[in-house]
Amino acid sequence: MVHNLSNEISIINQYVAEIRNINIQTDRWRFRKNLERIGALMGFEISKHLEYDETQVETPLGIASCYTLRSNIVVGSIMRAGFPMHNGLLEIFDHADNAFISAYRKHSKDGSFKIKLEYVSGPDLTDKILLLCDPMLATGASMGLTYKALLEYGKPKHTHIISAIASSEGVDYLKRNFSKSDMTIWTAAIDDELTAQAYIVPGLGDAGDLAFGKKI
Repeated sequence: MVHNLSNEISIINQYVAEIRNINIQTDRWRFRKNLERIGALMGFEISKHLEYDETQVETPLGIASCYTLRSNIVVGSIMRAGFPMHNGLLEIFDHADNAFISAYRKHSKDGSFKIKLEYVSGPDLTDKILLLCDPMLATGASMGLTYKALLEYGKPKHTHIISAIASSEGVDYLKRNFSKSDMTIWTAAIDDELTAQAYIVPGLGDAGDLAFGKKI
């Protein structure tokens, strides 16, 4: 159910090191580009687990036997931080349909917060393969609520949750609350600690702010 790509040595490790690095993070374009690269490479890894048809393709010199993707893909992301990884996934699955979700933390004066969903848009998800991305999987609550909200558009055949960095708590939350037959988790790193404000440590900070600038 959980694929932690940091357990293998690949170029993804380099991109994760750069998005974490406080000195490199000041380059907003590079931060977005590295998230996009991580999304694309995760898409490639996921592609190995999808369904294909063997087809005959006519070339200028003959007929070639090839494999083409059978699975119908929907790429979904949590706005705004998820956009770069979303674009990376579309580099791999260029024929995919798309879903977008606005989810954010609404903080109270005592420091606690609730997850608010304000906007959900997507196609029919019935029997589709849903790739749902957010750079940070902290408590897992926003991802869980997002997934449940998208079920109103139909039950996906399978859902792949994709994050650049996850916390152990967030991974455990999804494992407790959702069946492995419905959901697979993909991440480029898993950190063990969450702060009292539910930020991942060492993490990387606020991915949305680093990608697109601070919000008021």
